[in-house]
Amino acid sequence: MRRIVITGIGAVTPLGNSFGEAWTAACEGRSGIRAASRVPVAGLPWTVCGEVSAFDPLVHLDGKEARRLDLFAQYALSAALMAARDAGLLQEAAGEGRRPKGGKRYAPHDYLSSGGVIIGSSRGGIGTIERALLKSAGTARYRVSPYLMPATTVSAAASSTAQKLGIRGPCLGISNACTSGTNAIGEACRLIRSGHAGPVFAGGADAPISRICLEGYGAAKALSRIPDHRASRPFDAARDGFVLAEGACVLVIERRDIAQERGAHIYAEIAGYGSTADAFHPTRPDPEGEGRAMSAALSASSRAPEEIDLISAHGTSTPLGDIAEARALCQVFGTHAAVIPVAAMKSMTGHMLAASGAFEAASAAMAIDQGRVFPTINLSVQDKDIPLRIVREAFRADIRTVLVNSFGFGGMNAVLVLQKHG
Repeated sequence: MRRIVITGIGAVTPLGNSFGEAWTAACEGRSGIRAASRVPVAGLPWTVCGEVSAFDPLVHLDGKEARRLDLFAQYALSAALMAARDAGLLQEAAGEGRRPKGGKRYAPHDYLSSGGVIIGSSRGGIGTIERALLKSAGTARYRVSPYLMPATTVSAAASSTAQKLGIRGPCLGISNACTSGTNAIGEACRLIRSGHAGPVFAGGADAPISRICLEGYGAAKALSRIPDHRASRPFDAARDGFVLAEGACVLVIERRDIAQERGAHIYAEIAGYGSTADAFHPTRPDPEGEGRAMSAALSASSRAPEEIDLISAHGTSTPLGDIAEARALCQVFGTHAAVIPVAAMKSMTGHMLAASGAFEAASAAMAIDQGRVFPTINLSVQDKDIPLRIVREAFRADIRTVLVNSFGFGGMNAVLVLQKHG
């Protein structure tokens, strides 16, 4: 069976506008959650979010791309370009002409033309759609942009990445609620195992910080009402919902033999993938369905539960979600569930929807590569019904195998197993 590895990572998150910045912030236990600054929240009980700050699309994109693309696709394309550079798939190019603010001009590696792209998004260009509707309702003379429809489709992130990098292989934009980014990575692995040469750019992107999303998730009783950075508190007894956030994370995934042949740095190997549906309820999670996805990923990786060194939890900070995940972990791991370290990245980033699963997979790869485990912050009193070993402080250890959980509305479950590639 073909072995598949991660060779490049790019990200735009509330913790930083590059994966390196975000990873450092996460290991230091910093929070990216703050008062909403771009959306009017007057009269709403949900006033904090995980906003990307100081993002300048012109660092990576040209002016035309920035004007035509919704924010979620700007984040995705920026992350994809950073991932390509990290993987050594963009080469410095000579020549004059307009340069991004990032400085150098780059030319795609020949290897990219036969590559693929799979990028997931839960909400696509909902921010651009909301603004267009508000303008249209406000004046009869408002002209809808001819780019409104192509710029806001879920596939815009994938198609713009393919266009920018000259990728002519499979190109998919998928939407599977909050598991979209994790599913994108898992389906990229399936694509390569089926015979596609790669590389595949896979991940997730969302920019849902808008009035309609805050009200929509709030009406579903999913959002926290805590008005400061402590609002996202996975597994805490006082948790009351998740914090809406935005961002993107894209990984370069390829065959291990090709990566080794071209001398690429390998962060980790993707050893297993499980994808299931609860077939149960639109918003209420089912531990049985989540457990089946974990078991499927473990089986695909040929790993026993006791071989897992770290669990990257979905850990959204919702009362029902955290309990369901804990029960699923106990069903799958038995008594070992109380021993394995469990870390919840959303305590720092908030819930970036499709981007969270991809960013958490990338962080799991870095935990393996660097032997560092990030903490779960804001955990004051652990829920007595969650008998897990939650990581409260960052530490160093030989992390060889990590289980990454992602669950979403509609009973969508996606789980990855990553391992050291040696």
